[in-house]
Amino acid sequence: MDSSRQAEAVVSPRASFLSGLRTGSGLAAASFLLAVSFGAISTSHGWGHLAPVICSMAVFSGSAQFALLAALGSGGGPAGAVLSAALINSRFIPMGIAVAGDLRGGRFRRALEGQAVVDGSWAAAHLGGGRFDRYLLFGATAIQWPAWVAGTALGVVVSPDPDLLHRLGLDVLTPALFLALLFDEVRRERINRLPALLGAVIAAGLIVFLPAGPALVGAALAALVALFRTPARHRQADETDETTAADTTEAAEPADMPERALRSARSDEDEEVMP
Repeated sequence: MDSSRQAEAVVSPRASFLSGLRTGSGLAAASFLLAVSFGAISTSHGWGHLAPVICSMAVFSGSAQFALLAALGSGGGPAGAVLSAALINSRFIPMGIAVAGDLRGGRFRRALEGQAVVDGSWAAAHLGGGRFDRYLLFGATAIQWPAWVAGTALGVVVSPDPDLLHRLGLDVLTPALFLALLFDEVRRERINRLPALLGAVIAAGLIVFLPAGPALVGAALAALVALFRTPARHRQADETDETTAADTTEAAEPADMPERALRSARSDEDEEVMP
């Protein structure tokens, strides 16, 4: 049995949820600071006080919301701004497909549980082998969403200098946390190393010609490498499990041989006694 499945069977849902809260706390702190910047910038762009908070509550995606700000701030129309944000958020489609098998309930409940799929939570909840800890996913997102909304509200009310986070160097917190999650994921499963390397190369190449958002979307194509390699990996794992089971059976057979021989000898004696 795969070690990730053994761990999933041992850890209780409550423990997984609490672990998600602990894991998401660092991401929540970084999200809070980034949301303060979003609130301040959106207010300076004339969004008012209510629209930025509603946007954070509904969209809950820093990259998409800043893309929306950039598109509208550069004079683009609402349709182009929404399209830009939707393009960046399209990364959640393969992420949702990956985690769908570990969600529970009917369509409505699964769709509701799927709202917990955000970047940091998704990466932290991955158990390996394409399996996800849904309770850890819920816990990690449960602490990030209110932090993001509260940070936006604070930025709207206080309206600090939008460049303050850049001057203090706090804008690198979120990329650093995601980089730590990436290293953990690559170290956990060898199959993730090639997609991670290809993704980094594609992003580095596209960032020369495209904004950061589309470059990251293009880099996500490297995940197709893992998708095509996964069936072969699962077949190898199944063959390993079958070999292990066969070895276990063969190892148990010598211990049963004396008992079988004794039953056979008794059967022969009974046949000789009977007329």
